[in-house]
Amino acid sequence: MRATVKDVARLAQVSPKTVSNVVTGTTPVSDAMRARVEAAMLELDYVPNLSARALRNGRSGLIALALPDLSTPYSAEMAHHFVVAAGTRGLGVQIEETAVSGERERQLISRARAHLIDGLILNPVLLPNVTVQDGVRLPPTVFIGEVEQSVGDYVWVDNVAAVRELTSYLVDLGHRRIAIMGVMKSETSRLRLKGYRAALRAARIRRDPVLEIFGPKWSPAGAYAAITAYLEHHDLPEAIVCMTDSIAAGVLNALWTLGHRVPDDVSVVGYDNVADSAFAVPPLTTIDFDKDAYASTALDLLEARIADRDRPIERVTMPHRLLIRASTAARR
Repeated sequence: MRATVKDVARLAQVSPKTVSNVVTGTTPVSDAMRARVEAAMLELDYVPNLSARALRNGRSGLIALALPDLSTPYSAEMAHHFVVAAGTRGLGVQIEETAVSGERERQLISRARAHLIDGLILNPVLLPNVTVQDGVRLPPTVFIGEVEQSVGDYVWVDNVAAVRELTSYLVDLGHRRIAIMGVMKSETSRLRLKGYRAALRAARIRRDPVLEIFGPKWSPAGAYAAITAYLEHHDLPEAIVCMTDSIAAGVLNALWTLGHRVPDDVSVVGYDNVADSAFAVPPLTTIDFDKDAYASTALDLLEARIADRDRPIERVTMPHRLLIRASTAARR
């Protein structure tokens, strides 16, 4: 027969309530007590009945995290931080990929409305976003990323300010022909391009549309192809602002293949500070932010929204910093 909470409690020599606290994570227990309960669960092959729990309290203990592209290092790192932070709250995380699909976003919101998940953390990409509309009551949802919403809680990094700081740093190094790589139809691209242009205006550098390089695929392979094709017809810029570290990885490889030295011939910068950027050749100057704090902030808002659907909407801007490494140098 399937083991019960009482069986686990009897073997671990604790109360059934303590077993429940370990399973749900709703009430702290000592490390020693948790270890005893978990050892008993393992020995008895006990599987918590989360469906029954959901029927009792109206909660499944499961949330969904929806990211546009799970194949990127950035998405992998963000998913990791969300899963770890959710685990400390006793929440399970269902990882979803929207593939820049409004239809997939609608399906996830519908699932949350049906209480199959307690809430949703959603990273939309494109504007206009038709998934959510003013006047339509959302299930508990927190938006992350660059597509600002007026209908739900929202956590982001100020992309305009971050890229303006990144570009201004290159200007301060003496660079004037500064390109930006990864221009495409997305809100992230629009905001980062806006920050780049603002820095050029502040430095009284005339904007050159030729230096705004289209890059429809934000991947190392896509960036490699785009910058290689660009350099077949244009001179090498003095510096290149890459809209993500993944783009920067492709650009660095293409420049190396073509015989250009970084940073002697051209400075290169990225955005997101994924773990691999510290091990690029040369290590990449980039925009950094605390991903663990980002995930915790979004989960705090989601838990508050689950507890009180009518609380005021909150918008949180997470701080960023310019992380200077060896991929940039003063213009010679």
